[in-house]
Amino acid sequence: MNKDMSNLASWTLQMAKKAGANECRIEMRNSRIIDIEYRQQKPDSIKEASKKSLSIDIYAEGGYSRQQTSDLRQGALQTFIENAVKTTKLLAEDPYRSLPDPKYFEKISKHDLKVYDKSYEDVTPQMRHDLAKNIEKACWESGGDRVISVSAYTGDTRQESLMITSNGFEGYQKNTYFQAFSEMTVQDEGDRRPTNYYYITSTSRNKILQPQKIGKETARRTLNLLGGKKIKTETLPIIVENRVVPRILQGCLEAMSGSNIQQEQSFLADKKGEKIASDRFTLIDDPFISGGLGSRLYDSDGMATKKRTIVDNGILKDFYIDWYYSRKLGWEPTSGEHSNLVISPGKRSVKQIMKDLDRGILITGFIGGNSNSTTGDFSVGISGQLFEEGEFTQTIAEMNIADNHMEFWGKLAEVANDPWLYSTYHTPSLVFSDIVVSGT
Repeated sequence: MNKDMSNLASWTLQMAKKAGANECRIEMRNSRIIDIEYRQQKPDSIKEASKKSLSIDIYAEGGYSRQQTSDLRQGALQTFIENAVKTTKLLAEDPYRSLPDPKYFEKISKHDLKVYDKSYEDVTPQMRHDLAKNIEKACWESGGDRVISVSAYTGDTRQESLMITSNGFEGYQKNTYFQAFSEMTVQDEGDRRPTNYYYITSTSRNKILQPQKIGKETARRTLNLLGGKKIKTETLPIIVENRVVPRILQGCLEAMSGSNIQQEQSFLADKKGEKIASDRFTLIDDPFISGGLGSRLYDSDGMATKKRTIVDNGILKDFYIDWYYSRKLGWEPTSGEHSNLVISPGKRSVKQIMKDLDRGILITGFIGGNSNSTTGDFSVGISGQLFEEGEFTQTIAEMNIADNHMEFWGKLAEVANDPWLYSTYHTPSLVFSDIVVSGT
């Protein structure tokens, strides 16, 4: 625990109560962020920022407001708090606004989440520059004569966060985040200039020290976009690559949120306990994954997190209901946001699966599109590779998928064994059967 943060947060809480707040929540964040971008083997951008902020949720005379400041001098804070409470009292009453019942704070886990890498303190400016420089170099060496431009980026963040409430909650977490990213543009036929990227993100620095891998993978993915063309509209099996699964999954998650359910904008509102996907779809929310990017002991309401099965063999088991919408709906709260989302992996690789599918499309990117949380309808552009008998035969571009989530997830035929681990979404590649892919 950071004693300075704790003391200032406690003082702020006392001042808010003294100013007339009935209840309040204080959140403090202290972060250091460093970003370096390279182009043409030279630094193109170097940014370093240290940020301190304090947010306060005020409940006063039936009104509610959330306000934030970065001026943490006590004199300035006192004026800020007094004005914030005074303003809140003028707002319309909302009977559903309150701090959570303290019983939801009682069972906070003591897990060591391992989300802070102590080696962060040993990282030097030269190490950061060398990583970005070597990633860019690997891109150029792997890309060949068609490369037009490359950018390579490395970034790291150290963050402390503290939350306390007037009804007894106190929580503290310290995190590190490391990211390495590169993007490449190449010359294709005519004026086409495909662009693609690759990245690794982790709470541990050791997991991103792979400049050759990042550069080669960026080049491979970009060069695979050369010669992209449409094919005729066809009903095919598709494989959605692991790292882009979240793009299509998000449409379902939106329909699971308390806000959309309460506002009657969810196609899943009345589907709890019912079949919404094939037997092969199991979705778990796990806040306790060691080193997970979404790992945490409590949520933004301060409620204790727990491992939950959201979808079990295709059956919808739970929703994302924060404290506020639990009161509006009259439901038990769960949490308003996800931690680490895990789709249970299968046993076979994508290559093995492709051999058995005869003809299909491996989707490696989604472009634009929309998803309607009320109806479940969605439409999205795709890019990727057409394959036949396990071998890639053509690059696919400018094609589209339009479906409904209730039908689409029912077509999930197999889950691969390759979960993507550089995100809060630990998603393997997914195989769907009988998907209409629209082209010429």
